[in-house]
Amino acid sequence: MVETGMMGMAFDFGAMHAWLVWILPFVAALIIPAVGKVSKKATAGVAVGFALMSAISAATLLPGALESHEIHDQVNWISSIGIKAGVLADPLAVIMANVVGWIAFLIMVYSTGYMKGDKDIVRFWFWMTFFIGSMQIIVLSDNLLMMFFGWEGVGLASYALIGFWYRDKDKDHVGVKGRTVLGLADYYSPTHAGMKAFIMTKVGDIMMLAGMFLIFAFAGTFGFRELMHETAWAGEMQAQGLLVPAAILLFGGAIGKSAQFPLNEWLLEAMTGPTAVSALIHAATMVKAGVFLVARLGPLFFALGAAGFLVDDFFMIIAWVGAITALLLATQGMVNTEIKKVLAYSTGSQIGYMMMALGVAGLSHQFVDGYTAGFFHLISHAMFKASLFMAAGSLLHTVGSRFMTDMGGLRKHMKKTYAFMWAAGLGLMGAPFITTGFWSKDAIFAAVYESGNMWALPLFAIAVLTAIITAFYTTRMIGMVFFGDKSKHIEHMEKDGHHVHEAPMSMWIPYGILAALTIGIGVVGLTAEHSIHELFTEYLAHTFHIESAHEVVKSSEMPAFLEGINPVALMASLAAFGIGITLGYVFYIGRFVDPAKVVNSNLFFYSIHKVMLNRWYLNAIVYWCFVVAPLWIARGVWRYFEKTAIDTGMNIGIEKAVGWGAKVVQGTQTGVAQSYLYVFGAGILFLVLILFI
Repeated sequence: MVETGMMGMAFDFGAMHAWLVWILPFVAALIIPAVGKVSKKATAGVAVGFALMSAISAATLLPGALESHEIHDQVNWISSIGIKAGVLADPLAVIMANVVGWIAFLIMVYSTGYMKGDKDIVRFWFWMTFFIGSMQIIVLSDNLLMMFFGWEGVGLASYALIGFWYRDKDKDHVGVKGRTVLGLADYYSPTHAGMKAFIMTKVGDIMMLAGMFLIFAFAGTFGFRELMHETAWAGEMQAQGLLVPAAILLFGGAIGKSAQFPLNEWLLEAMTGPTAVSALIHAATMVKAGVFLVARLGPLFFALGAAGFLVDDFFMIIAWVGAITALLLATQGMVNTEIKKVLAYSTGSQIGYMMMALGVAGLSHQFVDGYTAGFFHLISHAMFKASLFMAAGSLLHTVGSRFMTDMGGLRKHMKKTYAFMWAAGLGLMGAPFITTGFWSKDAIFAAVYESGNMWALPLFAIAVLTAIITAFYTTRMIGMVFFGDKSKHIEHMEKDGHHVHEAPMSMWIPYGILAALTIGIGVVGLTAEHSIHELFTEYLAHTFHIESAHEVVKSSEMPAFLEGINPVALMASLAAFGIGITLGYVFYIGRFVDPAKVVNSNLFFYSIHKVMLNRWYLNAIVYWCFVVAPLWIARGVWRYFEKTAIDTGMNIGIEKAVGWGAKVVQGTQTGVAQSYLYVFGAGILFLVLILFI
């Protein structure tokens, strides 16, 4: 690992590619409006072409990263206070840049079919390329300040893309029209959803900004490598009790961007944007930014902990926020009928897994195990979730409804989409031995179980329960969409001459590729996991001096291809998948039991179902506490203070008081000297009484 300034021309060439990874999408964003003035159709070629070039630039960095080489190149930025802008292309950043770059490219290709004919297509391509560039800044920045610029960039782009269909037509809403929760409508327009995402993520952004500047005040730098090389700042902060609070404030940014509890409620309304946007936000970009931030900072704080600094509380909060989010959102995905919302709940839940793994990594002596597991699941999830979202977009495109109850029996009409959703869905469920999701989820189970901290067993139980629920709601989704009879909605469509058909090639090829990779990499998943583990072991040892004392224990009782697998974690993975898919099959594919009858069979099941359907009332509570109540207070202030006390009391009251006073003074102006003497005497008497009292 060497600084670019100390390297030869070959490494300068690598540095150029590192810069181009994020610069190229911004170049596309700059020229797309101009191209759109000439030809709207040509903007698609510009967007897809530059996305491809960015992905290729990221790919050129892979060979060096896989050999644990690091590219660190800086330029002067704010010279007056010694701040530089730079790219840091270490193994962590390079792998993430490739995940973002290639999945974003496939989503852009998909968008050429999905967004075909949209009259605002130029604006769409502008914000999509801006989004990709901002995310790559987050990934490749060598300091917190530059990262924050990318952080705000993805926030701005998400606001624009979530609210893309700003005319707020009914078909672009999410939720059920006419349905209320605690007296509030559960039905949201694109513009409302965009503002909600922007405001809620800003809560986390402000926390992150505060944490950044707290550290800068003591360290005098935002640079990741500089913070690692000179740790005196950490000692000063700990002496004043500010080290852990600053770390938690930084994590607040991750909570907001990655939609973790309690800032998770914006994620579901984000489904008002085009499905290509949902795939981009939920698979490889914005919501993964928080996970990447923790992955970037986690080793630094673990190394500080190993040096004697007290940072366990920081990792404990990460682990429990992840665990709570994973279970909370999984339960809501069990009961929702909007396909994109089910996938959105799933995204937040799976990111909870990643956070849990990174959190327990910091609470374990084997940091590399949890670290690798969390990051491996990020890669795995990016593939199968992008595939699922794009496939869901094809369903919406064909059926014209976001509700799974308006689908049914589609496997005969959309055979490719059916096959690809099964492949990607199996990855989400963690189908044993053949999907990336199985190996990454099993690695998380093992990391949690082996962490050795006092909360290992409760966290492990939550992880397994969440896996059962995940397998159930994924099977439920596939069952409701592809099995059973056609819905009345489809029958009406066919009567009107609109027949259900497969998506065009430009749409199904991208999610077909990702579904195939989910299975293909899954078949050699244990090898892939070990390769990433070895890469990160060397990376953490060289960069942060975090050594792994873990040795794979070979057991004659385990098959050769499972050597090194924790048997408890393996059995838990198998059981979770088996229980979840069996329940889903019984209710929604075989349809041996009517789920509605089970829900309505007793008060307990009905109440639990209602609570989960109403999002555990958390969304309604957020609105009541932070929207409705403040509006009531503001209206009260306006009505009783501003309007009554100020307008009436001050304006009208003073006017009447002055008028009354004028009449009194006027009454004393008689022109008779004796009257003036009486008034003068009364005044003297009044002053004497005041002084006496």
